[in-house]
Amino acid sequence: MPKEFSRSQRVNEQIQRELAELIRLEVKDPRVGFITLTGVEVTPDYAHAKVYFTSMTGEADVEQILVGLRRAGGFLRRELGKRVRIHTLPELHFCYDRSVEEGSRLSQLIDKAVREDQERSGNDTPD
Repeated sequence: MPKEFSRSQRVNEQIQRELAELIRLEVKDPRVGFITLTGVEVTPDYAHAKVYFTSMTGEADVEQILVGLRRAGGFLRRELGKRVRIHTLPELHFCYDRSVEEGSRLSQLIDKAVREDQERSGNDTPD
């Protein structure tokens, strides 16, 4: 039988879903347009939530995106309070998630190493 999700995991996922929808549909700031929420971690006392995001435009615009998210933070928290029923509504802290870019970079390095290895072994075969 599969293990049930803990309450904190369910709260994290619900907050992530609701914030993603709010950002997509309600936030009008153009700096926040092309982001994807990759995770939410709420502290055990529900006082703080780290909201991890990645940007479609890469790391170049992260500072501007953070400014836009922080400006929208009060609105997002208020709207989140209307949608999520928990005893304490967490303060939102936005963090850029580099894992997607880092994973892509590592994948490219692996592909390059495999290609170079294949080229070397192809050149070493006797005629």
